Amino acid sequence: MMLGIRLLALGALSAALACSSGGDGEIEPYAGYQSETYESLDPWLCHPDQDQADNYCLSNLDATSVEADGTATVIPHVPADDPPIDCFYVYPTASFDDAGNSDLIEGDEEVFIVRNQAARFTSVCRVFAPIHRQVTLSVIFNDGLFGDRELAYGDVLDAFKHYMANENDGRGYILIGHSQGSGHLARLIQEEVEQRPVVARRMVAAYLLGTTIAVPAGEVVGGTFQSTPLCEVADQTGCLVTYSSWRDREPPDEDALFADTGDPDTVAGCVNPAALAGGKTTLEPYFPAEIKGVFTIALGDGSSPYADPAAHDPITTPYFTMPDFVQGECVERGDYQYLEISVLDDPEDPRADDFNGDFQGGIGWGLHLVDVSIAIGNLLDLAESQSAAWVAAQD
Repeated sequence: MMLGIRLLALGALSAALACSSGGDGEIEPYAGYQSETYESLDPWLCHPDQDQADNYCLSNLDATSVEADGTATVIPHVPADDPPIDCFYVYPTASFDDAGNSDLIEGDEEVFIVRNQAARFTSVCRVFAPIHRQVTLSVIFNDGLFGDRELAYGDVLDAFKHYMANENDGRGYILIGHSQGSGHLARLIQEEVEQRPVVARRMVAAYLLGTTIAVPAGEVVGGTFQSTPLCEVADQTGCLVTYSSWRDREPPDEDALFADTGDPDTVAGCVNPAALAGGKTTLEPYFPAEIKGVFTIALGDGSSPYADPAAHDPITTPYFTMPDFVQGECVERGDYQYLEISVLDDPEDPRADDFNGDFQGGIGWGLHLVDVSIAIGNLLDLAESQSAAWVAAQD
């Protein structure tokens, strides 16, 4: 009788462990986790369970592609019906709430930035984009305000753990962040991903843009991360894409906010998503035709792919792209390592001879405001390749 009871107990324990395991005998680190905040769909800018009207990543993302001869073609954006992986996105400093930290209600700025930086990834993955109490833009412009980065990171961690426990179900995921968002995700990788093998194996890749990730000179791992290397080939998984972008004619200097670690033993990591092995190549940007919210202060109201917009039919899509218009190359200039952007302008063709991306009145920012937009088409191509490689490895 006692033997039977023990066998039943052992069987129940084995079943419980199997239900909370990572599929390879390891315990799911977040099994049973429930966030009081993120169990609701309200504090999410994008969540696959939301209705289309509430999911900002399901907005109209169609783009007009304008060739060098002026030919314009509409490129529809089509979200994937059943993407095999997920994307977990943390937006940059965007909130203009009048406090050190934002609330959990989206403003025009958060909506604008998630559409520009994350929504297009719905062609590759299910996108999860939590609203979090980030340090606000107001802190930058008001010396009397102070932001609590621990509060902001706590929200990101809470949302990630809730996602892993309740939505992931063994799926691969890509971490996507920019600026402040990249900073939170870098800490998440250090403290959660690299410390938990189950979580690490599911990370298809991380795209941490507009921040400074340190690596030893000539190496691909070490510095900021101990086991997460820079990506070197398109079908590599568990690796990192990172860069800060600057114009070739305006390289970073002593005022630069990014691209320099300040440590003589390390350099800022730079991975060109269009040329992982290095070299200069054409990028695939997607620019918004209209700027929204407080970003009009830095970028103006919008831009056009034409030198003389009045001479052409108006752009009716919310985005536009210009093939063979910008090039990018990871370069090292002095203490700085960054993605150098050059424009292939032609004064004789009908297209504009430049793009809108500089922080008007800002010093030391480079092309920070368009770090993602400038190469988002290449990031999407890379995400597809890495997604396919990760799924194939599971088989």
